[in-house]
Parts: sequence; C-alpha cells; structure tokens
Amino acid sequence: MSKIITPYKDSTLGKKEQVTQMFDAISGNYDGLNRVISFGIDIKWRKKVLALVTAKNPENILDIATGTGDLAILMTQTKAKKIIGLDISAGMLEVGIKKIANKKLSHIVDMVIGDSENMPFPDNHFDAITVSFGIRNFENLEKGLTEILRVLKPNGIFVILETSNPVKTPYKQGYNFYTKNILPIIGKLFSKDTVAYGYLSESAAVFPFGEALNNILRKIGFINVVDLPQTFGVATIYSASK
Repeated sequence: MSKIITPYKDSTLGKKEQVTQMFDAISGNYDGLNRVISFGIDIKWRKKVLALVTAKNPENILDIATGTGDLAILMTQTKAKKIIGLDISAGMLEVGIKKIANKKLSHIVDMVIGDSENMPFPDNHFDAITVSFGIRNFENLEKGLTEILRVLKPNGIFVILETSNPVKTPYKQGYNFYTKNILPIIGKLFSKDTVAYGYLSESAAVFPFGEALNNILRKIGFINVVDLPQTFGVATIYSASK
C-alpha cells in the first residue's frame, strides 16, 4: 500500500488499536449496515467462499477477522467438526457469540479474541482459513499473511474475500462516487462512530487488489494463487494453498 490508512487521524494509537476501538464502537450496527451498504450482495459472495472451502472437505476451519461471525456460521455447512472465529474486537465477538448461541451452533463454532498477526495456534493446524473484509485492516499485511501460512496445513486452502476497485468504465466512476460520497453518509446515519465508514471506504481505495495482492501472497509463500473478481470488480475472492 502507498500509505497506512487509520480510522482516527488524530489518534496516537497504532492502526491495530484504532481498528479494535472502531469495531467495538460499531459492533451493534455492523450486520444491518453491511446489508444496506452492499445491497445484500455480500451474502452471495460469501456463498462462493463457502463453495470453495466445502470442496476441500475440511475438518477444522479458522475464520480470521470474523467480526460477528457471519462467515464462521456459514462455514458450518461444510460439515467441519470445529470452526474458530478469531477477532481483535471484543464488541464484535460478543454479538457473534449471541448469534451462534441462538442458532445452537456453540458446540461447533468457537469465538476467540486474538491478533491475526500473532495467533495462538500451532503450525500446520487448519485445513481451511478464511478472511472476509478484514485483511485490509491488518496493521502489517505481510506479517499477518505469514502467520496464516504458518497455521495452514500443507494442501490446505486459504480464501480471502475483500473489496476491490472496478477498473472498467463506467463501473469505476460509479463505484468511486458511491464509496467517497454515499457510503460515509449511510454510515453516519446508522452508526454512532461517524468516521468508521469513511475509514472503510478510504482503506479499500488504497489496498492492493487483483494481481498486486496475488504477488504479495506468492511472495509470502502461498501457491496456486487465483483471483476471482465479483460484481464488476467491487469485490474479489482470492484462493491460495500451501
């Protein structure tokens, strides 16, 4: 990335601490607001991630930056025996734990507070690792990806779902207008943290996507790296292995 984007410009905290503070603040509104912002299309994207992971018949799955657990809950459809959702925000995890309990999935899905760049798991441990709309919040992207590679089993699958930027006209211009002008307004209407959704759109604008992210994954040591643009390129699914 060309520069480090943080939620709170005047804060003396590091990016990791600021991201934790931001997600704690918006946790109560996060699920509903995401449906509004993406027009519900994010559900379709997550189902494609599910299909990629299901094809590998995993027994244990790690969902990083799990937030309120949407993807971790969806991963129960893979028939995996154990799924762990990891996040640095206690507020987001609290919402997720309630959702999991309501769905009677607590025996399969564990929600764990922790840092994706220093994970409390042994080497070569997970059959599949996922991260949706969270990788651009890493303070040190390469360090986080190195940790993911460490805990992924050989031949395991790593799938990223992340925002990206359309490159074709008129989608590029329309997306830029929406993220810079409309998305922050929607965020302010629904969230008590008035800067959070400005940060989310700004961080998406500068985060490497497509072949740029593919090359970073290869540099870290991932193999079989593939990117699959979604919905005119507003999001991309990346699949990789070890």
